[in-house]
Amino acid sequence: MSNSRTVSLVTLGCARNEVDSEELAARLAAGGWTLRGEGEDADVVLVNTCGFIQAAKQESIDELLAAADSGAKVAAVGCLAERYGTDLAEELPEAQVLSFDDYGDIAVRLDDVLAGRKRPAHVARDRRKLLPVSPASRQSARESAAPAVDLTDLPPGVAPASGPPVVRKRLAGGVAAPLKIASGCDRRCSFCAIPAFRGSFVSRRPHELLKEAEWLAGQGVRELVLVSENSTSYGKDLGDLRLLETVLPELAKVDSIARVRVSYLQPAEVRPGLIEVMAATPGVVPYFDLSFQHASGPVLRRMRRFGDRPRFLELVERVRSLSPDAGVRSNFIVGFPGETADDLRELELFLSEARLDAIGIFGYSDEDGTEAARFDDADKLEEDEVARRVSEFAALAEEVMAQRAADRVGETVEVLVEEVSGDGRYEGRAAHQAPDVDGSVTLLASRPLHPGDLVTAQVVESDGADLVARA
Repeated sequence: MSNSRTVSLVTLGCARNEVDSEELAARLAAGGWTLRGEGEDADVVLVNTCGFIQAAKQESIDELLAAADSGAKVAAVGCLAERYGTDLAEELPEAQVLSFDDYGDIAVRLDDVLAGRKRPAHVARDRRKLLPVSPASRQSARESAAPAVDLTDLPPGVAPASGPPVVRKRLAGGVAAPLKIASGCDRRCSFCAIPAFRGSFVSRRPHELLKEAEWLAGQGVRELVLVSENSTSYGKDLGDLRLLETVLPELAKVDSIARVRVSYLQPAEVRPGLIEVMAATPGVVPYFDLSFQHASGPVLRRMRRFGDRPRFLELVERVRSLSPDAGVRSNFIVGFPGETADDLRELELFLSEARLDAIGIFGYSDEDGTEAARFDDADKLEEDEVARRVSEFAALAEEVMAQRAADRVGETVEVLVEEVSGDGRYEGRAAHQAPDVDGSVTLLASRPLHPGDLVTAQVVESDGADLVARA
C-alpha cells in the first residue's frame, strides 16, 4: 500500500473524543497515513462522532453526509457509530461504520475503506457486559483492548517509546490539553445511555498518566485538563477510591505544567479530602465541575441521582470556605418527565443562591435504551414546552454568570496566556475558566507576553462571563 494515503480527521463532541482522535491520529501516522487538516482534500474522511443527545447525533450525521458529498471515502467512529452499529450503516451506506474495537487496527481499517472493501458493521451491544468485574482483570482488559503500536520508528510528533504506552499525536495545538484518566461509567442515571456504549468504568494507572503528562509538557502544554465520564470514581477499580487525591499533586509537579484541572465531578462522590486537595495544592486549580443536573430532590430521585438544593448549596459553600475564589460550573436538564412548577422553583432558587461561574442548560429528550425513555408518556412534556423551559433557564443562567463575573471585578487572578491579539492585548483564561466552555480573559499588558505565560493580573471589567484584566 502506498504511503501517499491521506486522511482528514473530524472530531465532534467532548474532550474525551478529542483524546480518542489524537490516539487514532497517532496510529494512523504510524501506519503510514498522512494527516490532512479538517476541510482539506483527503482520500478518506474519518468522523469521530458524538451520540450523547439528539442535537449531537444530528450534527454527526450531517458531518458524515457532508464528507460523502466531498467525494472522499468516509468512515464513522466514536459514540454514535458504536451505539448504533448496523442501524447507522443501513441509514448511511455512504460511510463505513467502525467500532471502538477497530481503533487498534485503524490504519488497516482505513486501507479497506480506501480500497472499497466494505466490512460488515458491528452489532451494537451493551459494553458494560464485556469487561470482567475484578480490578486486575478490568485493567488487563483495558490494556489489551488496543494492540500495541511499534514504538521503534514513529513519525515526528507521535508519543515516543519513552513516553506513554498509549500513542498519541496532538492535533489542536495550544497550551492546554485533555488527559484522559479513565473510560466508561458505572452509574445508572435514568436519562443517560453513555455507560451502555462506553462500557464500565476503567481507570488508567497513575504511572501511565504521569508519562503522558510529561510527554504533553514536552509538546508545549502548560495546562492539563483531566477528563473522564466520572472523575470522582478514579481509582475505585484499582482498589483505591482516594487515588485522585494522590495523583493530582504528582501531576502538578511535572516540569513545565503550570495548571492541572479536573473535569466532571459527581456530587455524590465528592469527598472532603478531595475538596481539600483541589483547593489547596499548588498547581491544581480550585475548579469544581460539579454535575448537579437539577436541584429538586424528587426530580433527582427519578434521575437516579443524589441530592437536592440544600445539600448542593452546602457542597458549594464547603468549596468556597476553603477557596473563596474557586470556580464552580455545572450542567442542568430541564423538562425531565414529571417536572413540576415546584421543581422548577427549586432549580431557580438554587441558581440564584449558588452563584455559579458557568452554567449549561439542556432540554430533556428520550434516549434509546434508557430507563427514562420508558417512563409513562403522560409524564412527558411536549417538545415546545421543553424548549420554553430551556429558553427561560438559559436566560437566568446568563444573568447569573454575568453577575458572578461582575463580582470578580477587583480580584487578582492568574491568567494563562493563549493568544496574542496585538496592541498590548492578549487572550487567556483565569483559573476558574476551563478551555472552550467557561468564558475567557482579555489581558491588557505593557510588556510583551507569549502563549503559555502565566500572568498575575487585576480584573478591571466584565462582559457577560468574560473578563478584562490588567497585568
